[in-house]
Amino acid sequence: MSRKLFGTDGVRGRANAYPMTAEVALRLGAAAGQFFRRDGGGAHRVVIGKDTRLSGYMLENALTAGLTSTGMNVLLVGPVPTPAVGFLTRSMRADVGVMISASHNPHEDNGIKFFGPDGFKLSDAAEAEIEALLEADPNLAEAGQIGRARRIEDGRGRYQEFVKTSFPAGLRLDGLKVVVDCANGAAYKAAPEVLWELGAEVIPVGVAPNGTNINQNCGSTHVTTAAEAVVAHGAHVGIALDGDADRVMILDETGRVADGDQIMALFAARWAAEERLKGGTLVATVMSNLGLERFLSARGLRLERTAVGDRYVVEAMRKGGWNLGGEQSGHIVMTDYATTGDGLIAALQFLAEMVRTGRKASALVRQFETVPQMLKNVRFAEGKAPLETDSVKAVIQANAARIEGKGRILIRKSGTEPLIRVMAECEDPHLLETVVDEIVGAVEAAV
Repeated sequence: MSRKLFGTDGVRGRANAYPMTAEVALRLGAAAGQFFRRDGGGAHRVVIGKDTRLSGYMLENALTAGLTSTGMNVLLVGPVPTPAVGFLTRSMRADVGVMISASHNPHEDNGIKFFGPDGFKLSDAAEAEIEALLEADPNLAEAGQIGRARRIEDGRGRYQEFVKTSFPAGLRLDGLKVVVDCANGAAYKAAPEVLWELGAEVIPVGVAPNGTNINQNCGSTHVTTAAEAVVAHGAHVGIALDGDADRVMILDETGRVADGDQIMALFAARWAAEERLKGGTLVATVMSNLGLERFLSARGLRLERTAVGDRYVVEAMRKGGWNLGGEQSGHIVMTDYATTGDGLIAALQFLAEMVRTGRKASALVRQFETVPQMLKNVRFAEGKAPLETDSVKAVIQANAARIEGKGRILIRKSGTEPLIRVMAECEDPHLLETVVDEIVGAVEAAV
């Protein structure tokens, strides 16, 4: 069963335009309610969280209407990080969790992500079944069986207490000055409070959401703001989260950035030394740098690659019985602690390493030398398929032959935006630039 509405991370698009309209959200809520009520009787509940986008109010109300119309009881937890929804879904014994967020995208976009009762994101097959239910009229509950909606006031507080349990007992952050950039997003209260409660001196950035400034010149996709704050305040380390706080970038005391690959390398080496890294394996996507693979191999560890998307990383981890994975973009998944990428938990693990070793952030953020990598995006109109054209295929094939043995090429369509992503790695920077530019030029000509 194929999916058209769902992408690599739920349903996503421009707010108030298909598919991110109140009408579609209502129908999607009814379809999800019907899907999770297949076993019939008993009380059924759903947890709904959101980030700080203005359109979140609209989609929250529409989803609530759709879900309650099928007999689901809705628990509204307000603005919380995406991983909080995964946690609360399990903790509150809910049948399903819903996060309203477009993650790192600008405020004009929004999205809807679903979590199963185990707190993990739904499989492709489950999303396809929900999507199929949209084609028919919803199976509405009888008048006396319509669901209720209730606002849970302490959802964020419950999540914060859970997050602190991931920090090693006996350690504190006393004496550490930490910049935390919350991207004016879902963690704007949770992240600074957790860090302060653990003893850090906190310099908060991006903690004044107004509905339209999420990810705007701040957060993990615009680390300059956090870097400048680190240097200006003489901080020991910087933490840059994205809009829904499921990804993180770490900055050392000079403002230098460590992406997800470097953070995963640090954790993998530490866990392997402690015999905690299950199967001696780290799971990452095809986008992770070749340098990471070499770093692991030199230590007798292996890298398992997946398709792009943290949900595919998690699926591989669960299937293989592995407990550490993530993406170069900053999704770090540690199933010992959480069911999905959690930027705050990942940041706490990094801070714990600073406290444990007494080393500066700059000594920890550079675990390996990266192979030169270049990524360029080409936007295209909906309905177009530039990668299917003969001219683009020919250019890709020719350049793949040129770079063979010296690096690799990865061209893919984004699962969250109308973009073609052209990525290559090569030890020869000149050849790298030539290969990427030629492929980008061919794609641009096709669109």
